[in-house]
Parts: sequence; C-alpha cells; structure tokens
Amino acid sequence: MSDCDSVLIVEDAASLRLMYETVLRRTGHTTLSAGTGAAAMDAFRAKRPGVVVLDLMLPDRDGIELIAELLGADHAPNVVVITANGSITRAVAAMRAGAHDFLVKPFDTQRLIDAVANARRARRTAPVPARSLPDNTAPVGAFIGSDASMRAVYGRIRSVARSMATVFITGESGTGKELCAQAVHDESDRADKPFIALNCGAIPADLLESEVFGHLRGSFTGAVSDKPGAAAEADGGTLFLDEICEMDLALQTKLLRFLQTSTIHPVGAARPRNVNVRIICATNRDPLAAVRRGDLREDLYYRLHVVPVHLPPLRARGEDVVEIARHELARLSREEGRSFTRLAPDVTDMFRAHPWPGNVRQLVNVLRNVVVLNDGAQVTPDMLPAEFRDSPKGEAVAQASPAASTSDEAAIGNLVGRSLAEIEKLVIEGTIAHYGGSIPKAARVLDVSPSTLYRKREAWMRERTAAE
Repeated sequence: MSDCDSVLIVEDAASLRLMYETVLRRTGHTTLSAGTGAAAMDAFRAKRPGVVVLDLMLPDRDGIELIAELLGADHAPNVVVITANGSITRAVAAMRAGAHDFLVKPFDTQRLIDAVANARRARRTAPVPARSLPDNTAPVGAFIGSDASMRAVYGRIRSVARSMATVFITGESGTGKELCAQAVHDESDRADKPFIALNCGAIPADLLESEVFGHLRGSFTGAVSDKPGAAAEADGGTLFLDEICEMDLALQTKLLRFLQTSTIHPVGAARPRNVNVRIICATNRDPLAAVRRGDLREDLYYRLHVVPVHLPPLRARGEDVVEIARHELARLSREEGRSFTRLAPDVTDMFRAHPWPGNVRQLVNVLRNVVVLNDGAQVTPDMLPAEFRDSPKGEAVAQASPAASTSDEAAIGNLVGRSLAEIEKLVIEGTIAHYGGSIPKAARVLDVSPSTLYRKREAWMRERTAAE
C-alpha cells in the first residue's frame, strides 16, 4: 500500500512527536509516526509515505544510516532531518547522504510546515531519476566545456538542484560562480520563481542589512520609501549571496537567524514576516581560512556549507579554453556586426598556454577587445591586446635570483617581532600608497574586495580616534 502524500514523523520524544503531528495535521497533512528506527522502517514499508521528518538522535540506530536505507528503497521519500543546535555537522552529513532539508532545534512551527511543503512539492515535480537520463554530466545552464572537472560540476548541480540544501560555491574570480548559482536555480522546482543575486562585497556594511532584509520608510536617514529587500524579493525562489565572506559579522548573526527561522525583520518593522527562500552562496576565498581569521562565523559556515561545489580555474580545464573562445567569438561577432569565424592556430596555442588569472571573464574581455577593434574572418596573434601578448604565458617560472632572495630575507627581517595585525596593516597601507591611493587597484593586487579594505581602514581610524 502506498500513500505518497502522507508524512512519516520519526521522533523518540513522545511529546515532540505529538506536537509535530498536530501542527502538520492542522495544515492538511496526513501523518503517521514512529519512535524508533525499526518502527520507522515498518511504517515506511507499510504506507510508503512521500516525506519523512526524521530526528537524527534515535535510541536504536544511527539516523544517517536510516536515511541511506530510506533512500535506497523503491519510491524513496524526501527526508527532512531534525538536529540539535550543537550538531550542525550531523545535519550537514545528513544532507550529503541525500536528505532534502534540515531543521535545527529550536525551530518555529512555520519552519516545519514550510520544510514539509517544500519536500512534498519537490517530490511531485521531481524529474526522471539521474540514472535514467541520457547524460547527467552534459553542460548545464550557460556553461560551456566538457573537461572531466566540469562534467563533475554539471552532475553535482543536477543532483542538488531539486533539494532545499544550501549550496556553497567556491572558485577563483571569473570562473562562473553566478552562472553556477543560476543553473542550480533553473534546474530546481523553483525555476519559475525569482532568482535574486546580491554581492555582499559591493555594498557598504551600513546598507547591507537593508539590502538583504529591507526597510520601512523613515527607519533611517535616507529611507524615503519602503524597500522589500533581497530576501523578500526572492520569496518562493532563490537568494544568491556572492562574496559571503565579505559580509559584516553583525549581519552574519542575523543571516544565521534567518536561516534557522525562515523569517525576516525589515529595518523599522514592528513584526517579522515569513519567507520561503533557498540560499546559495559563493566566495573566491578559502571559507575555512575565513573562519580561522574570524571573518566568517563558524556556525554560519556549517549552516551554509552543506553541498560544496568548487569551480576549477580555466587553466585546469584543458581544451575547454578553446571551446569557450570559439563560442564567445561567434557570439561577440554577432553582437558587434563582425565577420570573425575562427581562431588562428597560433592563437589557440597561446590560449592553451596562458595561465588565465582572470579565468573565463578575462578570456571574454580579450576576445571582446579583438572583435571591437578588428574585423576579418580569422583572429590572428597581432590582433590580441598588447598587454595579453606581453604577459607571462605560464610555461616557465623564473628562478629567484640570489639578489631577490636576499631582498626577500631583508623584507621579512623587518617584519619579525610585529604582530600579524600590524603586518596586515603595513601591507595594506603600503599597497594602497603604491597605487596612488587607489583602493580598488590595491584590492585587485591583494585579491580582496574593496569593501574589505574600506572596512579595515574604518576600523583602524576608530581605534586611532579612541586612543587619542
């Protein structure tokens, strides 16, 4: 017998089990319940519910093992796991084992209702299982390329898209992190709902809360009208938070609360409101290093870093660089009314050898420069920008000379005895001075967001003012 619209609640605490059943029945769900792993499997085999709400702490068996058994069965359910506040890593492990979503105690009843509703909706709109697809690793979304490293990315995008799991995208600047987020959204059951992208590093810290959660008119100087905020605009869809490691720590606390409760509290509002949003985030840094530095809250990291997707740099993608170049050349030629149809063999050799520090974004910019300033059927080496032709090709790395080594030792010697904070300040201020006071230029050299440098300088100024 199968009742795919019913919900199986697996919770060993009788009082909580009764509360979950009551809440879900009031919202129209048919429920059944179990207090142990063995009873849960008996109930599942008898009724075949479409959704299972599972507390990971069971008296007779491990919750992760139970997930594997449930998902290995015919007519596998979508599983929503429940875990204690101090066991986020267990929830992350459950998501990687195939769970659809997770709730962290304590959570409000609306969060439970939304999680079950999302799990049921995803099941009804689920695609043909991946093993029945002709090719689960074909390019997805706007991606181009068939290198093995990217085929793995395409497969992971398709695998995670239909769940509610938070996706954490990493990769160098220009590798396509927003394309990846958009592809996850487009492959999900939320594809017809909004996809809202927000760059946390491009918005001043004092405006970021308003940008994410919104504000009411008059709530602060300059708030001349109500603003819904990115989280409200993404209601029902996906919110993409780029450069998450650049988010102000105070706002990280509010973001964590939002993830736990699915509620937002616009600046100046008297009451919070519920929203149904899937979170995808990205960074071009090492997120664990950001945690160690104190730039990213550890609990937020574990809440966000559920399904990691790493985008390889262009230099590691083999022949993809030529495939992308040919595709972009055709597109740009159409846009600019040019007649380019091919790359000269010397050009493809140069593209293969180049290290591409700016990745796909840099490649597109090089080709745009060629198409705008030239015309013809074939791109030749002399058409490439001079700075590209003169840049290192990555084929040979010059060995450091003894003089350079001595200079490096002297520079290091001048830093010995200073704290890391002092060294960081010296390097940042020295780099800004070297580039004539240009913070954007210094940020590019230091491989950080300009907002990071502005924030650090503001903090140093406050410290100096307090000391005076």
